[in-house]
Amino acid sequence: MADYKAPLRDMRFVLNEVFDAPKLWQTLPTLAEVVDADTADAILEEAGKITANSIAPLNRSGDEEGCHWNAGTVTTPAGYPEAYRLYAEGGWVGVGGDPAYGGMGMPKAISAQVEEMMNSASLAFGLYPMLTSGACLSIYAHASEELKQKYLPNMYAGVWAGSMCLTEPHAGTDLGIIRTKAEPQADGSYKVSGTKIFITGGEHDLTENIIHLVLAKLPDAPAGSRGISLFLVPKVLVNDDGSLGERNSLSCGSIEHKMGIQASATCVMNFDGATGWMVGEPNKGLAAMFTMMNYERLGVGIQGLATGERSYQSAIEYARERIQSRAPTGPVAQDKAADPIIVHPDVRRMLLTMKALNEGGRAFSSYVALQLDIAKFSDDAEARQRAEAQVALLTPVAKAFLTDMGLEATVHGQQVFGGHGFIREWGQEQLVRDCRITQIYEGTNGIQALDLVGRKVVGSGGEMYRAFADEIRGFIASAGPELSEFVEPLRNALDNLDELTAWLIERAKQNPNEIGAASVEYLHVFGYTAYAYMWAMMARAALGKDEAFYRSKLGTARFFFARLLPRIHSLTATVRAGSDSLFLLASEEF
Repeated sequence: MADYKAPLRDMRFVLNEVFDAPKLWQTLPTLAEVVDADTADAILEEAGKITANSIAPLNRSGDEEGCHWNAGTVTTPAGYPEAYRLYAEGGWVGVGGDPAYGGMGMPKAISAQVEEMMNSASLAFGLYPMLTSGACLSIYAHASEELKQKYLPNMYAGVWAGSMCLTEPHAGTDLGIIRTKAEPQADGSYKVSGTKIFITGGEHDLTENIIHLVLAKLPDAPAGSRGISLFLVPKVLVNDDGSLGERNSLSCGSIEHKMGIQASATCVMNFDGATGWMVGEPNKGLAAMFTMMNYERLGVGIQGLATGERSYQSAIEYARERIQSRAPTGPVAQDKAADPIIVHPDVRRMLLTMKALNEGGRAFSSYVALQLDIAKFSDDAEARQRAEAQVALLTPVAKAFLTDMGLEATVHGQQVFGGHGFIREWGQEQLVRDCRITQIYEGTNGIQALDLVGRKVVGSGGEMYRAFADEIRGFIASAGPELSEFVEPLRNALDNLDELTAWLIERAKQNPNEIGAASVEYLHVFGYTAYAYMWAMMARAALGKDEAFYRSKLGTARFFFARLLPRIHSLTATVRAGSDSLFLLASEEF
């Protein structure tokens, strides 16, 4: 496998030339004080070094060794504790954290790039700081000042880790039926009891403490999701002076044996009257948890992008070096027995598909991250409201489309290697296995599609969609004739999505099954159209610049519009086929 190199040039292009993020940061008062173009560049440069030099070399060995469970103790693979300490000492766990509690205070648009680099280097390793950051988000937004002061500094510093404990053996998507209970105590604490499964980083040897955020129900809680509360439950109790006290009444019952991310500890966690403290208000736990969901679901989407990027880097190196057969137009490498496989049209198809999906995904994830920054930091109420609506609409697309395209990219990368792609030592098969989980956790992609169509599109009567479509139409209207080769197919794709959206809203009024029947394909039509918007903006930034980077960008844009965007037509036909064919068979006829 090729050594990982952070795609810093493309990240700078997206942030500085496509979106002019430094200009935006200067209009957001809190960010203007902590970040500018030079600061962002320095942070990305350092992140590229630590991920490439210290984390990426552990990716294969971590997969080979995996985590070990012994009587409740979990040991991570060799090299992980040392690398995690190095990562934490650099302040990377708290890159987006509030400086008042020891974080760097960077915008999401920067931390999104750091997340991509980390997950390209090793998705399994990246999950540990990611879960800590997610827990910090909920604590910061909803916990009392006392809890924030007590826990956030050590979590941002990477001295303590975090986990999110939602799923139970019988309750996954339907969290309203969880059984974990929280009994109030006279001192204001709670005794939390229950079993949680699929808990990433629930137990490990990377930090001295793990702060679990646990969904549970109070004794008098109303039924369903309206009766869920959120509790902070530390692995080791923390004394009033901040020192560690006795071990809490919780344990890791086992770790899962998985298809991928072997070096990430996926735990069964048992809470046996463990001491915890409520985060936020009673019976408002889902709202507190969903504070981090927009960030975390974008983060999972970035994981799909990251594995696709790592696969591409290996595939392009292999395609330039591996010689097999002659080019259809005649020998290219005259001094060799055969030509490098990059001369073959089908190999180029796979490589360009990977490149177009990765670079489109990087632009899209950065765009969503910028909306998160506006929603969080702007002092303009209207701008915040508009950005919040954009984030709500685009988050399920970012999670599902980025990961679906990430898996496609990793499979293409494996295919470029031919038989060697199936062999473990080349690393491509690991990326396929690791990427697969991104379509499943943090809400399966089918659930994301239902959220997009059912809640955001149909649920708003198309209003949330129209706001995004209007922005794209504004871009189209402002484009000059030099952009016509990109703007016209974008206009046609948007017209198609407009019509499909209106059709689906009307159909859903007549038959509620239409939402679920159409949702996945609709999300993909939406995703390709959103990528077309990204590629048109990137083409605008690259036009007229005679450097290899910009020529490559324009060539990839042309490939996207010629070979990938047309996928929307078959997907649209599938949506318009309706739900009837899904219900022709009785359950026993399957």
